[in-house]
Order: sequence, then structure tokens, then C-alpha cells
Amino acid sequence: MNSSTTDVFDAWWGGPPPVLDPAGPYADNVVVLAWALFAMGVIVTGIVVVALYVAIRGPARWKAKLGGERLVWIGGVAFPGVVLTCLLVWGLWLTSSLTQPVPDGAMRVRVTGYMWWFDVEYLGPDGDVIMRDANELHIPVGQPVVVELRSEDVIHSFWVPNLSGKEDMIPGRTNELVIEADRAGRFGGVCAEYCGGPHALMGFVAVAHDPADWAAWLAGRSMTPPAIAEQDVPGTVPALRPVAAADTVDDAAIAANGRTLFMESGCAACHRVAGTEANGIAGPDLTHVGSRLTLGAGILPNNRGTMIGWIGDSQSIKPGNRMPSYDMLSADELTAIAIWLEQQR
Repeated sequence: MNSSTTDVFDAWWGGPPPVLDPAGPYADNVVVLAWALFAMGVIVTGIVVVALYVAIRGPARWKAKLGGERLVWIGGVAFPGVVLTCLLVWGLWLTSSLTQPVPDGAMRVRVTGYMWWFDVEYLGPDGDVIMRDANELHIPVGQPVVVELRSEDVIHSFWVPNLSGKEDMIPGRTNELVIEADRAGRFGGVCAEYCGGPHALMGFVAVAHDPADWAAWLAGRSMTPPAIAEQDVPGTVPALRPVAAADTVDDAAIAANGRTLFMESGCAACHRVAGTEANGIAGPDLTHVGSRLTLGAGILPNNRGTMIGWIGDSQSIKPGNRMPSYDMLSADELTAIAIWLEQQR
């Protein structure tokens, strides 16, 4: 088991993230606007309830005033017109920071939506892909991060409520969203645009690191050789990549068998694992799957048991997703694949 329930309790898995708990400057303004709209809704509802009570049970003199032409003009035209105009202007001013240019050299990440998961690519200064992952985004605390949003199939929407507003992911178009965390932690995200099938089970986790933790995480990932380009060139020999050590000699032997089963069962046709012959692009990149907090795009905590269940019967866990259930594999074979995958960190 590589992560405990406590580790992922504040991440997305199994439920929607909180929408009124900002953890960064870009989410602060969105939440302030949301509270203002809630407050205005309560005030207007109160006025309507009072007017309804007066209309039904109030004194005759009040009823007459309530039905007068003056009140209709004031309460029905002037009041909503002025209030809605003020809210519109104030809301545009309040959220204008969401579209302000970010400093040159800001960290950039490309997130691409698929039915029903998120591909994540970390970009270098020249826009080249330097790391790849899926359904999980790591960022440093206190730095704005530009997220380039794309889609490979239908319209999705990227939303991590604690860190910013939401933005659509549209096929053939690149939108940008800036996120920033002012404290370390794990924050859940969702696809906020109905995209068919298991849309409600398309989740995401953003992890914000303190500076020292961020440096350690980045150094660990930089151990992965730049095999992305090499893997894509036919005929090249993929470089070896460090993996987590097996717990026991038995685990090492089982993992070796798991790797063979992974390659021979068709998994490698859809999934990429850097440093191996697995080079598929139809499904999530599994190069670092062993270190992820969740499986199935945010819906399960990541441990050996859930990994076995996901491979063996993913269609029962997330009906309609594009990964077939490998129920033809025995329990020992599923366990072997899971042990090998949990070493991919």
C-alpha cells in the first residue's frame, strides 16, 4: 500500500471538492463573488416572501400599496435593474485578475482532457515536454502556474475550486487558466462540463508543495531520463528508468512476471511506461503511477488492492470508461501486474 486513506482524505477521490474554501489568490476573488451572490439571493428571497405574506394576510391598506403602479416600477424594474448592474460591474472588476498576464517565465503545464481522464504534460522554457503524468498536477506554493487546456475528443472543463475558477477544454483550441496555491496541500478537481458516460467520475488532484518539498519532488522526477522523445522514435532503445525497490525477493520475482504480463496482455498498446517498450498513448501515462494518490481519475485511493480491482473489473467501478475489464486474468496474474505497476514511481 503506497498511500494511506489519510494521505488522500483531502484529495478528490469519491466526492466533489469543496467550492468555498479558497487556497490561493485566484480562488479568493471567485469565492468572494459567490458569497455576494448568495447574500443577494437571500435578500431578494426575503423581500419576495414578505411581499407574498402581505399580499395574502396583510392589512388592506398595505395590499393596496403592494398592488400600486409605483411599487411595480420601483420593485419590479428599478431595484433589479440597479442591483444587477452594480453586481455585474463589481463582479467584472473583482474577477479581472483572473485574466491578467502572468510574469514571464512562469511555470507552464499542459492538461488535455480525454473521455474520461486528464493527461498532464510539464513544459520547459521552450515549450517542450519535460515530464508527463496523468490525473495529478504538482505545483510549488506561492507561484502562479499557467495551465494550457486542450481536449482530444469532446468539450470538458477543468476546475480545481480551491485554486482558481474553471475553464473549458475545447477540441482544436487552447485555453489558458492561471492557478496558484498559497499553502501546501492536496486539492481535488473535477471536469465541470458534462462530457457523457462516466463524466461524474472524471476527477483530478492538484498537489501544492512547500519550496523544500517541491525541490525534492522535482529532483525525484528529474531522475527519469528524457525518454519521451526517444520512445516516440521507432527503432530507438528506451533508456532504463529507476523504479522503486521491491519489498522482498518474492515481490521482485512477481514484479518481473507482472511486467511480462503487462506487455503481453495488451496493456502496453494503450499505456506508456518510460524506460520500457510500453509506448501506447490511448490511455493515461503510467510512468509514475506507483506514486499517484488516486486511480481511475480520482475515484479510488491508490494501493495494491484497488489496483488489482481496477485492472480486473474497471467497468464495474467506472461503467463506460474506455479500459476493458481484464477478468480473464487470474488473481495471481492481476496481483503480479499490480506489484510491478506500484514500483513505477
